[in-house]
Amino acid sequence: MANEVRVRYAPSPTGHLHIGNARTALFNYLFAKNQGGKFIVRIEDTDKKRNIEGGEESQLKYLKWLGIDWDESVDVGGEYGPYRQSERNEIYKKYYEQLLEKGLAYKCYCTEEELEKEREEQIARGETPQYSGKHADITVEEQKSLEDQGLQPSIRFRVPANREFRFKDMVKGDISFESEGMGDFVIVKKDGTPTYNFAVAVDDHLMEISHVLRGEDHISNTPKQIMIYEAFGWDVPVFGHMTLIVNENRKKLSKRDESIIQFIEQYEELGYLSDALFNFIALLGWSPGGEEEVYNKEQLIEIFDPARLSKSPAVFDTQKLAWMNNQYIKQLELDVLISLSLPHLIKAGKVSDNMSEEEAERIHGLIALYQEQMSYGAEIVSLTELFFKEDITYNEEAKAVLEGEQVPEVLSAFINELKIVEDFSADNVKASIKAVQKATGQKGKNLFMPIRVAITGQMHGPDLPKSIAVLGKSKVISRLENIIS
Repeated sequence: MANEVRVRYAPSPTGHLHIGNARTALFNYLFAKNQGGKFIVRIEDTDKKRNIEGGEESQLKYLKWLGIDWDESVDVGGEYGPYRQSERNEIYKKYYEQLLEKGLAYKCYCTEEELEKEREEQIARGETPQYSGKHADITVEEQKSLEDQGLQPSIRFRVPANREFRFKDMVKGDISFESEGMGDFVIVKKDGTPTYNFAVAVDDHLMEISHVLRGEDHISNTPKQIMIYEAFGWDVPVFGHMTLIVNENRKKLSKRDESIIQFIEQYEELGYLSDALFNFIALLGWSPGGEEEVYNKEQLIEIFDPARLSKSPAVFDTQKLAWMNNQYIKQLELDVLISLSLPHLIKAGKVSDNMSEEEAERIHGLIALYQEQMSYGAEIVSLTELFFKEDITYNEEAKAVLEGEQVPEVLSAFINELKIVEDFSADNVKASIKAVQKATGQKGKNLFMPIRVAITGQMHGPDLPKSIAVLGKSKVISRLENIIS
């Protein structure tokens, strides 16, 4: 066992980076960096049928986008490679042949039909389905006879009888499994491809992985991997199994759950900030203690302690994510905010990607107006809808405001003041509102609310003088005149 902390994230290129896998990678990364260790990304691509084109590239791209980097992988190399399982077949062969020679594994020639029939019969008898060991002790002559019939063998690991396998989990504490009921499991498929539990144990040993931190859906794999370790006389790494991520209804996060955005690239496309998402994911099933929730990456690395990994499912709180992303958006420089938001206005057809200098200035001012409210970049489209409308629809609450007896006087006075404004800036609009207050004697809600509702159709919104300035003189006067008429 290596003295240095070495951890790994080992995705299969069967899809894009999911929020659950991103959390696994992030916790491993934080743990390695906190301990001054190494974080390795290994690609487990032996299941060729499920691999998708671009899957590996997508995984690496969005890990980097999140702010996770690694010390060893397919792109940066390292002394423990290759880092794709599909390139390690000769390594696996060496080790499964050793198991065959020691009698710790054997060839099984059962067909899928035979195995299914065996399984159905066991279920009918009320037994737990498991391989019967039919070919566990056949002779070399019997093997040859089966091969002469054209049968290809898989290789099964011989599970020790009457054994208890115990390990101390970093998250869940003491866990034990009985070997009875497991059945001898396949470590090499008929086509020569190693199975997950065999390949991962060999890889983790050879890459000197000290800690295996992963989701709790892998707990049942752990005793099989421990068996492989013990068969070779290898030290067993420290295991830690993180609890599930659940939705707000406490149901396991499913890729079919449309109430939650689940892939990291979708968050990038919507204009979420990678730093905010890194922060949010770090708190999914781990707590730093105290009331503070906003941390940068360096702070999270410094305070990360696996002892504070939760034993309860992590609730994916969409409102908390929106709040957290908003905290980060509030701190952005204006040019960064514009680059985050403007593409969404262009995509929605609200503005041209070839704006005049004057129009660009107006749109930049519009984006700045909503910096305090915005939860993600694409939200700028819905937030600013009223600025691109020709006609305003007034709800019952808005109509009630506009029926106030002082409203005609206030709006008429405001029109008159705006007409004489040459430089239609927020400061001059503010001065015009003050002039209306002086001329009409109206103030507070009686003054500001009719102006806001008449112009925007909304009871609440960003700074009123700035909003009016961004809307533009002609559009504002037109809306006020429509209300009066």
